[in-house]
Amino acid sequence: MSPSVDVTVGVLALQGAFNEHVQLLRQAAQILASRDNAVKRRWAFAEIRTAAELAACDALIIPGGESTTMSLVAERSGVLEPLRDFVKVLRKPTWGTCAGLILLAESANRTKNGGQELIGGLDVRVNRNHFGRQTESFQANLDLPFLRNPGGKGFDTKADPFRAIFIRAPIVEKVLPVVGGRQEREVVIDGTVVAPSKPVDTAVVKDFHLGDVEVMGVLHGRAAALDEAAKQRLDAEAEDIIAVRQANVFGTSFHPELTGDPRIHVWWLEQVIREVDQRRQAN
Repeated sequence: MSPSVDVTVGVLALQGAFNEHVQLLRQAAQILASRDNAVKRRWAFAEIRTAAELAACDALIIPGGESTTMSLVAERSGVLEPLRDFVKVLRKPTWGTCAGLILLAESANRTKNGGQELIGGLDVRVNRNHFGRQTESFQANLDLPFLRNPGGKGFDTKADPFRAIFIRAPIVEKVLPVVGGRQEREVVIDGTVVAPSKPVDTAVVKDFHLGDVEVMGVLHGRAAALDEAAKQRLDAEAEDIIAVRQANVFGTSFHPELTGDPRIHVWWLEQVIREVDQRRQAN
């Protein structure tokens, strides 16, 4: 009989770069286990396609890909509502990259005709495909403060920049008022879709406090990374919000899973450990 697993982390595998996330999660777990003060844990990293598989997870990653396709497949496969419950009712740790960030936003603009379904969880409005078409994808060095010695441990305070990959990437266009539910003011904006509200299950998540959206990373002078045609549309000195966190939900507009750099995955697993331990102690 196989040993029991301490923590199960799922990666939504309906579409997109889910396998790449699984590989980096495995690397991240090895890094955590190698630390002198590490608590020994057994990890399971699973591809998630059904509600039953999701129910077994302590945490979840929603990968990059095509957000409209992902939401459509989730709805047809009966996993969309369980995803909303996982994120907004049970409030389990969830990270979305690129398309995943769009799905986890409470509001998204530049939607296709008829819009798309959102999961919600982050009180932000995202601007889909902010930088243009796939041919206008680019890479940029990011200074991400949360990778610098987080919580008194982890990486060096002079950590190297994170070389991020942006592919048809969204940005956080606006941080919205914290309401913990449907953003009614967003509903009336043309071309904008809003996630349905879901009440937190306080019987499961005791003393839950949603809190403000925390900006975790910005892209400085992004026009320097683009071609001349794209530069004409953008302000070279502007800053775009490309990473945010609110309570149990984390979102990045870029693709860490495509870089081979496991640092963000290590940091996120640390957050997962903290949350899982708190829940188990409370119960």
